[in-house]
Amino acid sequence: MMERRIIHIDMDAFFAQVEQYDNPKLRGKPVIVGGRSFNRGVVATASYEARKFGVHSAMPTKTAHKLCPEGIFVHPRFERYKEISNQIKEIFLSYTEEIEPLSLDEAYLDITNLVDRQNSARSIALSIQSEIFEKTGLTSSSGISYNKYLAKIASGMNKPRGTTVIDYSNVLEILHQLPIGKFPGVGKVTEEKMFELDIKTGKDLYDKSMSELTAIFGKRGASLYNKARGIGTNELTVQRERKSIGKETTFNYDRNDDQEILLVLENLSEKVSERLLDKGMVANVVTVKIKTGDFETHTRQMMTVDPISSGPEIYHYAYNLYHEVKDQDVPIRLIGVSVSNLTKPLYRNLTIYDFIL
Repeated sequence: MMERRIIHIDMDAFFAQVEQYDNPKLRGKPVIVGGRSFNRGVVATASYEARKFGVHSAMPTKTAHKLCPEGIFVHPRFERYKEISNQIKEIFLSYTEEIEPLSLDEAYLDITNLVDRQNSARSIALSIQSEIFEKTGLTSSSGISYNKYLAKIASGMNKPRGTTVIDYSNVLEILHQLPIGKFPGVGKVTEEKMFELDIKTGKDLYDKSMSELTAIFGKRGASLYNKARGIGTNELTVQRERKSIGKETTFNYDRNDDQEILLVLENLSEKVSERLLDKGMVANVVTVKIKTGDFETHTRQMMTVDPISSGPEIYHYAYNLYHEVKDQDVPIRLIGVSVSNLTKPLYRNLTIYDFIL
């Protein structure tokens, strides 16, 4: 059986980075997302420019203002963050359906079946990070390992834009040097208790026996004992329900030639069909999305007459939708097609495409 390969993708200062991307005037500035309620507000996240002053998430905004008086405080826009999070999830789904989301800005991916001699786990992680940047303009960090908690540790080791692998050859070296508060599941209260016991690093934890840790921490003792040895679960809690299947591509230059763009749209329709057929599903709605050179996004969707699954069927609707949404005078940088309202076919409806030889 092939050893598991888990990636933990964590967006870099996600909320703050979105604000900087949407408003170029904020780039390179200390951005603090959390609003201006200095008496009761809490920091949601801070850009790396603000973190240099000691500002971090969950900190009272009043404290953040004292540490970084030049900081630019921005109210959160959760609908916008969710929109981009959904884009990122679609990128994940183009690689694997074995995904465990943790929040809007991080998730575990099981890529075991994608790894072979030509595709290392590291190269796959780099490809995912590159695609996230290409399609959203945002950077991320990744951690790769044989279980979940090690992958999470790895993703935080070289932020921002980091890619770190923890395997059997380096796991104990890394864990022995790791501050005890960096272990997932070790919060402030547990960390303080460990400091009282002179457990300050992973090596200190490693040197404790199972019975000692169980006597001190109860049922959690066994988990802490295993974590000090790089032992943890590799089973993902996967949300398997698919609401849509889609593919999109970003051009290397803005395009306005209908014939050229429609060839790409036809190819994307075939790729969507392949994934749809692979899942044994049919679709009842087709959506076409374009993004202009000015980064304006426009979509059109249409309910199908009958459930569809083939490439020509999808392209038939996509072709018409494209002509509805595309302004002939405005070049575009991105084109995409997706299908939704997915169901399992009760029977196969005959369409005109079944008679095309």
